[in-house]
Amino acid sequence: MAVIEKRDPLGRPGVIAGGHGAADVTDKISAIVLKRRTPATILAAGATAFLLFLGLVTAISYLFYRGVGIWGINVPVAWGFAIVNFVWWIGIGHAGTLISAILLLLHQNWRVSINRLAEAMTLFAVACAGMFPLLHLGRPQYFYWLLPYPTSMGVWPQFRSPLVWDLFAISTYGTVSLIFWYLGLIPDLASMRDTANRRWVKKAYGLLSFGWRGTAREWSRFQRGYLILGGMATPLVVSVHSVVSLDFTVAVTPGWHSTLFPPYFVAGAIFSGFAMVLTIVIPIRRIFGLQDLITLRHFDNMSKVMLASGWIVAYSYIVETFISWYGANQFESYMMWNRLFGQYGYMYWIVLFCNIIAIQPLWKRSLRQNLVFLWVLSIVVNVGMWLERYVIVVQSLHRDFMPGAWGMYSGTFWDWLTLLGSFGLFGSLLFLFLRLAPALSISEARELAEASAEERR
Repeated sequence: MAVIEKRDPLGRPGVIAGGHGAADVTDKISAIVLKRRTPATILAAGATAFLLFLGLVTAISYLFYRGVGIWGINVPVAWGFAIVNFVWWIGIGHAGTLISAILLLLHQNWRVSINRLAEAMTLFAVACAGMFPLLHLGRPQYFYWLLPYPTSMGVWPQFRSPLVWDLFAISTYGTVSLIFWYLGLIPDLASMRDTANRRWVKKAYGLLSFGWRGTAREWSRFQRGYLILGGMATPLVVSVHSVVSLDFTVAVTPGWHSTLFPPYFVAGAIFSGFAMVLTIVIPIRRIFGLQDLITLRHFDNMSKVMLASGWIVAYSYIVETFISWYGANQFESYMMWNRLFGQYGYMYWIVLFCNIIAIQPLWKRSLRQNLVFLWVLSIVVNVGMWLERYVIVVQSLHRDFMPGAWGMYSGTFWDWLTLLGSFGLFGSLLFLFLRLAPALSISEARELAEASAEERR
């Protein structure tokens, strides 16, 4: 496929798939599933992810058998890895909604080549995040008590509990994201149906595409519904992680009781979410040869968003430190001193390096388009964001108001196995997605290719 280099009015490079037209775009994307053999790299990564997933199954099974005592949680640190992982994973899912919904409403065409992977990443991250609060219940088999279902005893959930807020926030976010993702997938499933050679594959994709024929009426309703769902999903970027932050804000624990947390958590979620998109997209682009569809301009734009959200996170760190000093609250002041120089202080300095210092090279355009640098940086940022959640949860709890309630915390083997197993669940779902569905949006890529062809005429 020929590639036509263009520059927008601001002088930035943009690449539009051209050459043989929209049919080549369909063939290139659908061939990943229908025609090409699975690369050995993907098979190895899928096998590793599945082994880690088996580790997650083992850890959860043992948790059901022995209880949460197998974890490192204690008094006063009653929240540990489970809540850290929950907040981290739910943040990962925010980039998908931002790329798909908000950039759709803003008519940003550069989202087209990465929105499908980002949407899938959102669903898989929400699946990983949603299991941790349930496992942390102690009796996860009774998770349905969180739902306001009618009972003969008239017992209702405690609506003042943050756990109930999380249930409604995650279920709403997951449901809207799933519908938004699948609606956008319907025209592409029909393209897969039309491209497939084997009869049973045609029937399977035909069933999944609900008999899509691509008529004018279908496209009109599709675009209207897609826009409505985009408008519904956009507020969720702000609301969901704001609700998660209220799990901490409603407490009187020093380091948690702050009105800064909602915007702070939202910015951190977008920051870590875009880092995860880079972690996934860069190797997939190389393995499947998608350089003419996922271009350097995509990485340049994602790096800019990550840099901007990273500076909002840095500003939040500064404001949090300033308020603890200016507020003249001895407990808040000690919390911040302990965060900087206490027994977990080294973690906070690592957080500052990963989330502030490490991203500053992104001011340079050549590094924003250096894929090796971006891939390493994305991993550094995600490590820093996980440690940030660890600092918020553990450091705020291990030094309470009373010295008699002080204690230390560290994760056990089962904590780490559950964390690694969640990566296995995420990777296994991603591997199945790459093998069964188009990794890029065929219909939107074709639309851009056709628009490019019209411009050349």
